[in-house]
Order: sequence, then structure tokens, then C-alpha cells
Amino acid sequence: MLVAESLTKHYGALTALRDVSFQARPGEVLGLLGPNGSGKSTTVKILTGLLRPSAGDVTLNGIDIFADLPKYKAKIGYVPEEPHLYSYLTGAEYLRLVGRLRNIDEGALNAKIDRFLQLLDIYDDRYQTLSSYSKGMRQKILISAAVLHNPQVVVLDEPFSGLDVSAARILKAFVKALADEGKIVVFSSHVLEVVEQVCSRVVILKDGVVVGHDSVSQLRSTLQLPSLDAVFASLVREENVTGRARGLVEVMRS
Repeated sequence: MLVAESLTKHYGALTALRDVSFQARPGEVLGLLGPNGSGKSTTVKILTGLLRPSAGDVTLNGIDIFADLPKYKAKIGYVPEEPHLYSYLTGAEYLRLVGRLRNIDEGALNAKIDRFLQLLDIYDDRYQTLSSYSKGMRQKILISAAVLHNPQVVVLDEPFSGLDVSAARILKAFVKALADEGKIVVFSSHVLEVVEQVCSRVVILKDGVVVGHDSVSQLRSTLQLPSLDAVFASLVREENVTGRARGLVEVMRS
């Protein structure tokens, strides 16, 4: 189990997170939601060991992740929101580099790479440099790289960015399959309808604090609202969206 306990993060005088606690269990997909500035990105960076909290702890199976960070990072796969790839490498070369850094057996690695690329429909482009790849193709490479070593924890930050409809459907099914395999999956996204489809539970952040943490169905029932979109709007106190949209149209026409 991945447990965040009383996480607080200060950037100088700014408090990005304040006493944030939640759990992500094996076999479930935990959705991480929040508007811009909610502390969602900071939370993801702490969970992946890229950032230390000012206070609080993150533990995996009872062990502090920062006690032996290299050991923890060997157990996680991470798809970042902003891809940073070596553009001069081919897709196959990049995955081979990642696999070697993860100490995957060379014979098994090559077979894994070929199969990933085939299943994601980019096998024919494996010898093209990443600089020639579309955003969606690069995203497929990132997803493959994240799970190449069969990690215990998978953290996905806006993983559907740039994917076409077919690839998005495959990824949704894959996220569920990861949970079925007993993986701990943390899924951060702005696409609420996808979160509602794939996540077992959600954590909703606003201004650095948790304003909702439960299953989607329980949140809907408790707040007596029809959808996750309505729950989100209620908990983050989102102002009149329709009114704002009409205002934008009026400005456009003026």
C-alpha cells in the first residue's frame, strides 16, 4: 500500500500542500483531481520521489520512500505530464536505454520492446527518431517506458494527452488491467469522464488541501449529485461555468 500521511509542502512563503493524507491500495486505481494551483502536481512529484515534502511522510508497504530512494524508484513507473525524451534516439533505442537502466535481461528486453510497439501500433516507426514522432506517438513511448520493468506502483500524470480515440480506449483498458494485476495505480487527470470510468477512488484537492476522498459512487451518493463532474464542481466551489462561457461569447461578439 502507498500511503501519504500529513503531507505539507512550502515554497518560501507559499504553502502548496497542507496536511494531505490518502492511501492507494494494490488492485485499485486512485484518481488525483484538482484545478490548476490545487497542489496536484506537487503531490505527484512527492509520490514519485522527485520532491521532498516539508512535513509528512510517504510510505510503500510501511517503509519511508525517502529512506532508500533508489530502491523505491526501482519499484515505480512514471508517465510525466511533460515528456522529456532524447529526440535524436529512435523509439526502439529509447526503450532499450530505459530497459538497460532498469537492468532488464537483454533477450527479454528486445522481445518486450517489440511487443509493446506492436500492441501500440508504432512498431513500423521503431527506427524513426523521436523528433519525428507525433505527440501521441511520444506518449505511447512514455507509457511503454514506464511499465517496461513490471513496476509495483504506476503513476500516470495526464497519460491521455495527445492520444487518438483508439489509443485512448486501449490505455483505459490497460489502466484497469494494471489494477487487476494487483498494481498500485495513481492516475492524475483533468478529464473527469475518464477518471469516472477507470478509477476506484478519487482524491480531490483544492488550494493544497483534500476536499474529497472516496469512491466516485460514494461521493455522488453523499452529495446527491449525478456525476463526478458535478461532484468536482461542488467540492472545489467552481463558479458558474455556463455564465462564464456566455460572457466569453459576448466579449467575442463585441
